[in-house]
Amino acid sequence: MAFPPEFLDDIRARVALAGAVGRRVKLAKRGREHVGLCPFHSEKTPSFTVSEDKGFYHCFGCGAHGDVIGFVMRAEGLSFPEAVERLAGEAGLQVPRASPEERATARRRADLYEVVEAAAAWFEERLAGPEGAAARAYLTQRGLTAETVADFRLGYAPDKRGQIRSALNARGIDDGRLAEAGLIKLAEAEADPPRDYFFNRIVFPITDRRGRAIAFGGRALGQSRAKYLNSPETPLFHKGRVLYNLARARQAAHDTGELVVCEGYMDVIALGQAGFPATVAPLGTALTEEQLAELWRLADEPLLCFDGDEAGRRAAFRAAERALVLLRPGRSLRFAVLPAGEDPDSLVRGQGAAALRTVLEAARPLWELLWLVETEGRRFQTPERQAGLVSALDRRIRGIPDAAVQAAYREALGRRFEAAFGYGAWGRTAGSGPFGGSRGGGSRGGPHGWARRWPRQRGGFRGAGRAGAPAETAVSDGLGARQAPGLLLRRRAQVLLAALVNHPELIAENAEELAGFTLFQGNLGNFSGLLVDLVAREPDLDTAGLKCHLSDQGYSGILGEILGPAVYVHGRFARPEGSLDEARNGVQDILKVYRRRQATSETEEAGRHLAEDMSEDKLARLEAKRRLIRESESGPDGLDHLD
Repeated sequence: MAFPPEFLDDIRARVALAGAVGRRVKLAKRGREHVGLCPFHSEKTPSFTVSEDKGFYHCFGCGAHGDVIGFVMRAEGLSFPEAVERLAGEAGLQVPRASPEERATARRRADLYEVVEAAAAWFEERLAGPEGAAARAYLTQRGLTAETVADFRLGYAPDKRGQIRSALNARGIDDGRLAEAGLIKLAEAEADPPRDYFFNRIVFPITDRRGRAIAFGGRALGQSRAKYLNSPETPLFHKGRVLYNLARARQAAHDTGELVVCEGYMDVIALGQAGFPATVAPLGTALTEEQLAELWRLADEPLLCFDGDEAGRRAAFRAAERALVLLRPGRSLRFAVLPAGEDPDSLVRGQGAAALRTVLEAARPLWELLWLVETEGRRFQTPERQAGLVSALDRRIRGIPDAAVQAAYREALGRRFEAAFGYGAWGRTAGSGPFGGSRGGGSRGGPHGWARRWPRQRGGFRGAGRAGAPAETAVSDGLGARQAPGLLLRRRAQVLLAALVNHPELIAENAEELAGFTLFQGNLGNFSGLLVDLVAREPDLDTAGLKCHLSDQGYSGILGEILGPAVYVHGRFARPEGSLDEARNGVQDILKVYRRRQATSETEEAGRHLAEDMSEDKLARLEAKRRLIRESESGPDGLDHLD
């Protein structure tokens, strides 16, 4: 909501900035200012300054800057309205409402908060009373202490319908408000009574970021089609925007920088009891964009710790796919995979907190999970399948909005592909790239060790991630050694032809020169001539149309030979996703090589003719050809990796 500027100025005037900062930072007076260690980055020498007179703080180390509202937002992970409301309370100010409609909405929401809070207290009373004996026994069996049960305000909905309705009606809360709060379902037939939404269930209060109860989750104790049940959507509760235990976890996450995301209520509670207070969970659904944004407010790399079964693996894959299109520099996810059959609750109960800490410390980055998503359960023993993997990874990477992150993913996944197959996924060979040096199979353990943590189908991925991959999958065509002259010539021709097929505009631009060269050998020579003829007859042909014509004329085999990673590795510009300008420059580089070779051949012929007839004219032609050779010798050879 919008706040009047004069109201915000009043907050800044009434709340001492040094006092607000001093609750988080030990400040020392220095002249008219205060200094201390910056709370937003690690430092040994104070560079954080608070100027009460000017009304702002500034860190000369990391550049953090703002007023008292901004400090509370950043230090405590609050939104702007939440920070304003917090500081207004400290200043004794009433937060203004911008319109009658907003005031009505605020009153309605405040009333619903009271209804949900009354229900939470009633559920707690039922758990503590005689009717909650079976529920208490269940919680004890699950290893929860009485202190933990009280801290999380667990309750019990009795196995008798109508009780909560009767109890809250008696306190003046009518059926309409109970229904709006998601506690009862109004009957469709007027004669039928409303029905309680929760009965015979352990009840878990769900709170908002400020710790106010807004909804409930329920775990069935008897037979039920739904083991877990959440409140319906209400004016207070939107399932895709809320994280269970967020209010309790927020401060711990800010203090430690660690935030663990589990799948369910009991996981969060068990981890909190075991010494992992910065733990949250979505509410029975895949993580949404809103929930991911909430996680990133608290930690740069939240750590997802899902169950070690098929469902947990699918949940992790979905989270990875959802997060990929939201990545920014310094903002990602990590994935801790539990042993098969374990969940966080069972692991800490059976093996202790140290076992869970070991799993968390072995968490893998998002890019590794992306590799697993595209490779698990598949075999890549043919070039076509390897090319398909490159294409699939490339599609994923292109979905990343930030160019720097996209480039880093391409580098990391390129290294992993290279370790698996012996050649670069995007035209990169071992030891090259912006990070320099061959990195082998990437992170510790490679995808074999990573994938084994989750059960997988028979015939799983066979060629991932490190040297010594099975012979049927690992591919090497000797790129590390100098190429034989014949192979070098053919590779150069393949790269040139691939660039022309993927960028037909370049055929017309270079038609005359292509038709005049005689250095293409065998079927490649016929193929190049056909390219020129097709474009001459149909100047508007695109790549798809060109491929169609070529296949119809029996050249599908050559298309398969030249349009694949074994060729693209030698000339990145030849790839279909490369830009036209890059392809044009690459084609010109190769044509320059052909001009040099053709000129060399013609020079040798001219020399023989000069020996037979020492005329000035023939001498001039010979010198001209030699100049052409000298001018072209300093240029590139048009190939990235062949020499």
